Amino acid sequence: MLSKDLRVEFPEHQGFSSQNLWYMRQFYLEYKDNEKLQPIVGEIGWTHNINVFSKCKDALEREFYIRMTRKFGWTKRVLIHRIDNKDYERTLLSQTNFDKTVTEEQQNQAKLAVKDEYLFDFLELGDEYSERQLETALIAKVEKFLREMGGMFAFIGSQFRLQVSDKEYFIDLLLFHRALKSLVAIELKIGEFLPEYVGKMQFYLAVLNDKIKMPDENPSIGIILCRDKDKTIVEYALAQSESPIGIARYELVSKLPENLRGQLPTPEQIGGLLEEI
Repeated sequence: MLSKDLRVEFPEHQGFSSQNLWYMRQFYLEYKDNEKLQPIVGEIGWTHNINVFSKCKDALEREFYIRMTRKFGWTKRVLIHRIDNKDYERTLLSQTNFDKTVTEEQQNQAKLAVKDEYLFDFLELGDEYSERQLETALIAKVEKFLREMGGMFAFIGSQFRLQVSDKEYFIDLLLFHRALKSLVAIELKIGEFLPEYVGKMQFYLAVLNDKIKMPDENPSIGIILCRDKDKTIVEYALAQSESPIGIARYELVSKLPENLRGQLPTPEQIGGLLEEI
């Protein structure tokens, strides 16, 4: 009856369906006591808010998607896709050594720059492909690739040439992170992570910092993208590295990770990261 009365009273306005009135009530009940989220929920659209509080029950998870939508201007469709593919968990579970290799001021932003897993479902690759074919496919869809990487990256080049003495070396992909003001070297691996990949990346980062980095830029960061990884092996491989490196997986088809919530950082750590979004 309230829905009918409101539509009669305000015929020029939409949004007074009975379903939407229940959403309004739920919206109020969900956020009336949350002083942290109250100021930011009004900065994204109503349909975005409906999807956030309907699909996400954890306050920190809601804050993550609200802040990401606000920062990157996600459409409703993109937001739903991100929630369904567990962007919150994939971002917070990233494996890096940034705690000891970047400045304290940059740590949170650096951690947010590397996910634990990326979804390249926009690529058209068969079951068998080479690392060069993967690289070519990503460059062909570079806008979607950069969006999946997180929205703060700019593309510099592929097979980026480094010359040391009389030898040449080539970085698969070189990006620039606008917030970190750092070059980001990306190595693509079509198999499982191997510890020796870290040594090669350290070499690339040392050369980038010495020969390519601008004086006002921060030290370069490396991301090794593998088809699979063993978390324990990654931890050992990064333990003694003095260069900032992250190790991540990629998937070509949507495959939701199992039982990730038990592996998330503490609420206090998550809250600190969210302040950087």
